[in-house]
Amino acid sequence: MDNGTPSHVPIDDQLLLTLSDIKTDGKIVPPPSITVEKRLLKGAEIAVVTVRPADSPPVRYDGRIWIRVGPQRDIANAQDERILNEKRRFRDQPFDARPCSSAELGDLDLSWYAENYLPTAVALEVLEANERTIEERLASTRMILSPTEPTPTNLAVLTLTTQPRDFLPGAYVQFLRVAGKGLADEPLDAAEFEGRLADVIRRVEEKLDSHNRTAVDFRSGSTEKRTQLYPLVALQQLFRNAVMHRTYEHTNSPIRITWYEDRIEIISPGGPVGMVTRENFGTPGFTDYRNPNLAGFLREMGFAQRFGAGIATARRECERNGNPPPEFDVQDAFIRVTLWPATTEEKAP
Repeated sequence: MDNGTPSHVPIDDQLLLTLSDIKTDGKIVPPPSITVEKRLLKGAEIAVVTVRPADSPPVRYDGRIWIRVGPQRDIANAQDERILNEKRRFRDQPFDARPCSSAELGDLDLSWYAENYLPTAVALEVLEANERTIEERLASTRMILSPTEPTPTNLAVLTLTTQPRDFLPGAYVQFLRVAGKGLADEPLDAAEFEGRLADVIRRVEEKLDSHNRTAVDFRSGSTEKRTQLYPLVALQQLFRNAVMHRTYEHTNSPIRITWYEDRIEIISPGGPVGMVTRENFGTPGFTDYRNPNLAGFLREMGFAQRFGAGIATARRECERNGNPPPEFDVQDAFIRVTLWPATTEEKAP
C-alpha cells in the first residue's frame, strides 16, 4: 500500500512470470537487466523487482525516453537527452556501444538512418519535435558517442555503413551449399554477404528460402500436405540469434552457414556470455546480451519480436514441421547449431 504496509496480494508464479516478461517483451530498448524474486517482509510475501542501471543510456520505452521530474515523470526533451548521453560509462560499456576510432560521421548513411530506422525507433511526436540536431538524434539512438564527440559506435558501423568490413573484418556472413555430407564434397552454391546489417539479414534469408524445397504428400489424407525440408521461421530465428549474439572482438571470422545434404550448420563466433553458461544455454529464462544495443536495433527493425524467444520459437517450429529439435554445440569460442531435415517425406508408391 502507499503507506508501506503489505497489500497481501498473492505472489504466485504467474505474477512473477508477468513481472519477468517486462525485460523480454521488446518494449524497452536496449533490453534491461532485471531480476524478479519473492521475499518475506513484515510477515507478508512481496515481489521484488531489481533493475540495474543501463550501460548505454538513454533507454526507450515504446519509442519514448521517460525521465522523473520531482514526483512526476515526463518525456525527455532535447536537453534531457543531452544530459543522459553524457552519463554513458565508456570503460565498461558493451562492444556495440564503444567508439569505432577508425570511423567518421561521413561514413554513416544518414539518409537511410532518417528514412528507415528513426521512424521505427522513436515515437512520432518526438520525431516531430524539430529542436534536435542530427547529431543529437544519433547520440540518443547510440550511433555516436555524443553530439560534441560524433565518433560512430560499433553499432553504427554495423547498421549504418555500407562497408562495415572496412572497420570490423568479421562483419559478414558466409554461405556454402555442398552436394554431400562433408566440406570436401562438391560445392553447389557459395556466397558472401556484406553491407548494412538489415540488408545482409534479408539477403541471407532470401538465399536460405531459395534452397529450401517443399515436399508434397498427396496420399496421407484427402487434401495435399506440404512440408518444408526446414521450417523457414526456425532458420530465421537461429540465424538472427547468431547475428545478435556473435562477438566481433579477437576474431575476424564471419557467421558461417553450411547447407549439407543431410543437415544445416550455423556457426557463430563467440561462446555464451553473462548469466548464460554452457550448462544452461537454451533454457527458458536464461538470457543475456553481448550486444544489447544491437539487440534493440533488431527489435526496432522487426527482426526480433520478443527478446529471448528465438531458440524456443525455433524448437516449436521444428516440432510442428516434423523436424528433430535443433542441436547446439556450445563452446567458449563459438556456438554451432545443427538443423536436421523434416522426417515426413513423400513416399514412393
